Amino acid sequence: MFAIAFPAIDPVAIEIGPFAVRWYALAYLASFLIAWWYVRRLVVRPPQAMTAREVDDLMVWAILGVLLGGRLGYVLFYNPGYYLDHPLEIAFLWRGGMSFHGGLLGVALALVLFVRRRKLVLLQVGDVVACAAPIGLFLGRIANFVNGELFGRASEAPWAMVFPAGGPMPRHPSQLYEAALEGMVLFAVLLAMERWGGARAAPGRLTGAFLVGYAVARAIGELFREPDAHIGYLVAGTTMGQLLSLPMLGFGLFLILRSRRRT
Repeated sequence: MFAIAFPAIDPVAIEIGPFAVRWYALAYLASFLIAWWYVRRLVVRPPQAMTAREVDDLMVWAILGVLLGGRLGYVLFYNPGYYLDHPLEIAFLWRGGMSFHGGLLGVALALVLFVRRRKLVLLQVGDVVACAAPIGLFLGRIANFVNGELFGRASEAPWAMVFPAGGPMPRHPSQLYEAALEGMVLFAVLLAMERWGGARAAPGRLTGAFLVGYAVARAIGELFREPDAHIGYLVAGTTMGQLLSLPMLGFGLFLILRSRRRT
């Protein structure tokens, strides 16, 4: 069976003696820097959700929310039994294991606390942050591909790849599908809504569109992605990623409908 060879990319980008910097860490760093730059550009457009200085302060809160929420989400959603037996390893971030849904909850909590302290409008701040979120999703999925992790299901597609950790069967490069859907497509939709659709005039609409768009993109991507071996398929053949996206879909639709009633 023909299959494309997985590109042999070293997951370590820079190594100086015992010090190693992985592409995954660089993806996180680049995500935060580009998102910070993009949100600073967005807040100068009306309505002004916050000042550029407040964007700088918010990024510290958001970074903590992503890291703490993402890690705790992975522990609770994907492998609670293991970490119950090995609680000290919860802090071993360098071993991998981050959950987008946990990171989303962490950022949401950080936003709520931040806007209360600064007396800002939550949905206006949430809208500009939502516009930047696909940047991190795109780079994160590319890092997953470089690491050869979270690969797809076995496939006979001509572009299927044999992943080093995925056995001899060619598989969907589902990380690239998700990078395209969750990253590029969702970013383009939110950009169009913000720049030409007047969505900023309806607080909550962009946040809702992000939640709905991600939930749909994740549900599609999970159709090609191999489920976690220790979890497998759940209710009616669904995956954990699909089930965790259902509340996002419902809340996103609520925010969109709410924004329509208020305009």
